[in-house]
Amino acid sequence: MSMRKYLLLAAMAPAALAPLTAAAQTQSAPTTVEPLVPAAGTVLDVSAEGRTTRVPDLATIRAGVVSQGATAAAALSDNAQRMARVLAAVKRAGIADRDIQTATVQLQPQYRYGDNVPPVITGYQATNTLSVRFRDVARSGSVLDALVAQGANQIDGPNLSIDKPDAALDEARADAIQRARARAELYAKAAGLRVARIVSITENGADAGGPQPPMMLRASAMRSDAMEKTSIAPGERDVTVNVSVRFLLN
Repeated sequence: MSMRKYLLLAAMAPAALAPLTAAAQTQSAPTTVEPLVPAAGTVLDVSAEGRTTRVPDLATIRAGVVSQGATAAAALSDNAQRMARVLAAVKRAGIADRDIQTATVQLQPQYRYGDNVPPVITGYQATNTLSVRFRDVARSGSVLDALVAQGANQIDGPNLSIDKPDAALDEARADAIQRARARAELYAKAAGLRVARIVSITENGADAGGPQPPMMLRASAMRSDAMEKTSIAPGERDVTVNVSVRFLLN
């Protein structure tokens, strides 16, 4: 063999062996797959809902002013004056600035419709709505009466909720695990087995006693000279947590 051919083969050898070496390394690399279920025993999956109750301590209510005017400027001006009185009444009631938020400002033309004729603008309607959070639910009814007396003619609410639900959610979580454990014990006893341990716990969702669909108060039912006072009953709200628990039975 000539020196030239020998050098050529020597140069090609590493390149030819590289795929074989890589394949050998790939085949020899260990592969570990964690088992989805324990190697021994019977697996039982249980879903449970934990529950506790709380009295809502937060009420969110929308109070608005709807004004009519022959022109857009007239409708907005009247609306602004009346809303200023409503906002002042909210602050006099001790509601903090952080609990007062403008929710809606609208200006819409009003039309008269007829047969085979274009619509005709007859005036304008201005709407301004505040979202107010009441941290003293018991006082919210009397505050609403004061707002109506100052010009509010649109009330939407209340949305009752729990301000700080963390402790209640933890109670519901503990209750959910207890319920899941009791159900697992029932199944194990019926099958002639016993619960060895919990393999996994998954929280599937929680309801922290958030707002329900609001109660509607119609403007026609709100009169500043009414003898009866508005009252809001908070009742109770359920706080729930749903879990899935995997048990190992022996």
